Amino acid sequence: MSTQESIQKLKQHVQQHIIGQDTLVDRMLIALLADGHLLVEGAPGLAKTKAIKILSDGIESNFHRIQFTPDLLPADLTGTEVYRPQDGSFVFQQGPLFHNLILADEINRAPAKVQSALLEAMAERQITVGKVTYDLPQLFMVMATQNPIEQEGTYPLPEAQLDRFLMHVTIDYPEANSEKEILRLARDEVMNGPDKTVSEAGHGKISQQSIFDARKEVMQTYMAENLEDYLLHMVLATRNPGAYGDDLAQWSLYGASPRATISLDRCARAHAWLAGRDYVDPDDIQSIAYDVLRHRIILSYEAEAEGVTPDTFIKELISRIAVP
Repeated sequence: MSTQESIQKLKQHVQQHIIGQDTLVDRMLIALLADGHLLVEGAPGLAKTKAIKILSDGIESNFHRIQFTPDLLPADLTGTEVYRPQDGSFVFQQGPLFHNLILADEINRAPAKVQSALLEAMAERQITVGKVTYDLPQLFMVMATQNPIEQEGTYPLPEAQLDRFLMHVTIDYPEANSEKEILRLARDEVMNGPDKTVSEAGHGKISQQSIFDARKEVMQTYMAENLEDYLLHMVLATRNPGAYGDDLAQWSLYGASPRATISLDRCARAHAWLAGRDYVDPDDIQSIAYDVLRHRIILSYEAEAEGVTPDTFIKELISRIAVP
C-alpha cells in the first residue's frame, strides 16, 4: 500500500466517526503532514475531542488529553523529579507532554506560567526541568481547543504562542442531514459498543514511519515559482496592506510573521497532496490562507469598531492580490 493510500484510508476512517466536520478532519491531517500544531475554536459538542482521539487510534502512537484549568502547574504538563528515599536520588517522572498526540482541552483556561511550559514544547520539541533538557518524541502534535462563548476565567493566549500554531481552525454546527447521521451513529454506539479503532476495523494502523515518508512527499509537491511569489505577496500584504487600499491600511495593526510564510507553504503543499495532486494550484493557497493567517493578524481598534474580523481582512486581500 502506498503512503498516499494509507493516509486516505486514515482520513476515511476518521470521517466515518466524525460526521459533518470535514474541514476539521482535513485540517488535522494537514497539520499532521506539515508537522505542526492545531488550534481549534468552536462551541461545545462539535466532536473536537473525539476527532483527535479517533485520529490517534489510526496511528501507531500514544495519545493523552490534558484538561486545562486555572490551577494547573507547569509540572502537570512536563513532569517532575521524584525523590527516592531508598538511595537518596531524584528520578524524573515524565508528564503527559511525552506522548505523540496531545489534546490541550480549553487551553485558554491555564495561566501564563503553564502557557510558557507548553510554548517550549511546541516550539523546540523539548522541555526543560531544572537544569536538564529532555527531547520530546519525533512525532509530536498538539491540538488545542478553546471555547468562544465562555470568557470568564480565561487567559488570552499570548501572540508568541499563537504564532506557534500552524493553523487556527474555526468550526461551526453541522448541517441538518449530518446531524441526523450523528444521531444514528450515537444510537449505534449505545447498542453495539464504542467505536472500533482502525486496526480493529481491519484497516491496520499507520506506522509513524509512513507519516514521516508522507511528509517528505508533501515537501516534494511541485509549486511553480510564480505561485511561490503569490504566496509570499499574500503574507507581505498583511504587513503592508496599504498597497492594496487605504481601507486595508486602517484595518491592520500588525501583520503575519515569516513563520506564516513557511506555514502557508507547507499547508498548501499538504492540501494539494491530500487532493491527490503532485502540484500546487492557487486554490490550495487561498483555501488554507484563512486558517494559517487569522491568528497571526492583529487588527486595529478602527477595524474592530467597524465589525471587521481577520477573515474579512484576509478575504479582501485574496480578492485584491492578482492570481498568477
